[in-house]
Formats: sequence, C-alpha cells, structure tokens
Amino acid sequence: MANPEIFEVYAVKYAVHDRLAQENFLRPVDPHDSAMPIDYFVWAVVSEARTVVIDTGFNAEVAAKRGRTLLRCPTEGLALIGIDAAEVTDVVITHMHYDHVGNFDLFPKADFHLQDDEMAFATGRHMRHGQFRGAIELEDVVGMVRRVYDGRVVFHKGDAELTAGLSLHRIGGHTGGLQSVRVRTRRGWVVLASDASHLYAHLREVNPFPIVFNIGEMIDGYDILRRLADSEDHIIPGHDPKVMEIYPAPRPDLQGIVARLD
Repeated sequence: MANPEIFEVYAVKYAVHDRLAQENFLRPVDPHDSAMPIDYFVWAVVSEARTVVIDTGFNAEVAAKRGRTLLRCPTEGLALIGIDAAEVTDVVITHMHYDHVGNFDLFPKADFHLQDDEMAFATGRHMRHGQFRGAIELEDVVGMVRRVYDGRVVFHKGDAELTAGLSLHRIGGHTGGLQSVRVRTRRGWVVLASDASHLYAHLREVNPFPIVFNIGEMIDGYDILRRLADSEDHIIPGHDPKVMEIYPAPRPDLQGIVARLD
C-alpha cells in the first residue's frame, strides 16, 4: 500500500444564517433556548501533489431566495488561500443540497465526485415530495446531469479512495447518498463530516438535524464518523460556527473567514 499523502485542510466560510436552536434538532429542545446560528462552508484539501475542493456552496440568487446571508462567493474565499476555481480538477460533492452543489459552473476543468445513491436520490421518486426536495435546487440537479453527459461526473458506489490519504465514505441519512471525506493530516486522520453531522451537538447528543431522509442511517453515521477519525476532535461538522473558534486562521487577515483544520 502506498504511503498516504499528508494534506493541509481548510474550511472556508462563505455564508451565515441566524436561527433558533430548536430549528437545528429533530427532537425538541428547550423552547427558551437562545439563538443558534449556523455557518456555511466549503473545504479544500491540499498536498504537494494535488488540490481537491469539497462542495461548492450557493450563489447570491439562491441566498436571496432562501434568506441566507452570503458573505462572499465560495470561489473568492478559496482564492484567499491561493486556490483558483478555474484550475481545480477535482471537486467532491458531498450531497446535492443547494448549499453544497451550487456554483459548480465556476469550476470549468473539474471532475465532480458523487455517490451513485445521491444522484439516484436527487433525480428519483422521492423528489415528488416537498419534504425531500425542499433543500434541493432543480437547476443544480439539471446542471449536474449535464455534466454526466459531458463525462465529468465520477460516480462512486460506497467507500472509495481518491488517493492514498484521501477517501470518500458513503453515510447517507441526511440524504439518500451523502458522503463524508477522510483526510490524512499531520495531526492524524481528520474527517470532514459535511452534513453527516451539521453541529458538534448532533454527534454528542445523538439528536439529528431535522432535514433527514433516513434517521437510522443518520444516527448510524455518527458511529461511522467516529471509526474513521482518530478521535471526536478530528471530526469536523458541516455547519458549526465553533469550527472558526476552535481552529486557527492560516494567517491573521483570514480570521473568521478561513480555518486551518490540520
């Protein structure tokens, strides 16, 4: 087996949404609880040999439509750490929700890595129901189908290794085929959970986010995340503002914009 590459890992914050804590959990929480905003991120993993972007965020039009505060285009955030979206050749789409697959058109050279189950979910029978399609933008799905026909979607069925030190792991639950990303870093195996766990509290309290396709898979997914990571401290949730508090910026001017996770 080849020695794993060692990657630097970055979380790039591009949007925020103010909300109450009770909106973030499937089971009821204290109705007197305070506000519990969420952040929106894309991620980048960088080694000497390659750069892989994970998810592509949403644009200003979708932000206005859905009442989210867009701070910057995700590609602008990536540019702050020296990543040119126009030159990226590999993008992992963790799932097809609007905040993870928008802006795909800004990556003209990229192949998009997606689970078979996720494309089937986003184009299949479950999209008849508002409960499941509410977090999906139809034009994102159509655009990704067009890229299938262009030969630019790499499908995975379950776990897959992109290179030694970087692998994809189907977890599902939140959607029909969500995947998380496992990365070898200087501090060990880090797992970018994406929406397998939106917040640290979801993992800790086993109380999922309310947008869920399969509750059993989502809860089982918490154990998968733990097995993949070197510790719970190596699991990075998909939307928790605490990520920006826990991890340092790569340089002072990027405080609150980019966090270095490795």
